[in-house]
Amino acid sequence: MSNNSVTAALSTACMYPQLLEKTVFAYVENGVTDFEIFFNTDSELKREYVLSLKNIMGQARCVAAHPFTCAIETMMFFSPYERRVPDVLDYYRRYFAAMEILGAKIFVFHGARAGMGVSDGLYFERYARLIETAAEYGVTVAQENVRICMSGSLKFLSEMKRSINGAAFVLDTKQAIRAGEDIYEIVRELGGNIAHVHLSDHGAAGDCLPLGKGELDAARFLRDLVKNGFHGTAVIELYRENFGTLEELTENYRLLKEIIKN
Repeated sequence: MSNNSVTAALSTACMYPQLLEKTVFAYVENGVTDFEIFFNTDSELKREYVLSLKNIMGQARCVAAHPFTCAIETMMFFSPYERRVPDVLDYYRRYFAAMEILGAKIFVFHGARAGMGVSDGLYFERYARLIETAAEYGVTVAQENVRICMSGSLKFLSEMKRSINGAAFVLDTKQAIRAGEDIYEIVRELGGNIAHVHLSDHGAAGDCLPLGKGELDAARFLRDLVKNGFHGTAVIELYRENFGTLEELTENYRLLKEIIKN
């Protein structure tokens, strides 16, 4: 694969519930040069706090951000109560302003829960308003495939790709496995509209494993992404119970960098 097509990164979500600034510091100290920030609470969006994170980062890059408010996106973005929409867009400007400071370009979005009676038409109309708001800050909103959400279905994602010009997606491998979707089929269908990847291994021991601990041929998967037009970041995103030490986690990040290089 082209070394310029894929960048390796590590999500701060891996170390939850360790405080965000401690995780960023630990990553930088252990040689992580690119990461995704998962904001965990309102106070972490304050300008002073974000500037302190920027200072801790030094020369490292924040490539993406994930909101802690994903659990209320169904109610705030996609309910029949229209007044909520401008209110939540104003709130999400706080994320985008923080991302502008940090230099992050990809905003990870879960969206509406499945089975809540939200039509595709309403979803796409509200989502388009979020895209327009984020664009004011130079941010791309990318729809993540999440098993419990409407986006857990490849059929829904395909319709979004057809309905929204330039729709961007986050492909999360563990969420695809949980939803019974084929990761290679998702890559073929969404192609160059995939802007960001949450990567983990999977196999008999679980669906969210460090690379090399399951059955995923990560090199093949990344080559397939590039072949289908991907140009972005593959982020190792594990849950805290899926690995042991910080050293094991950062070693997995270095393994991903080697896979990409070779």
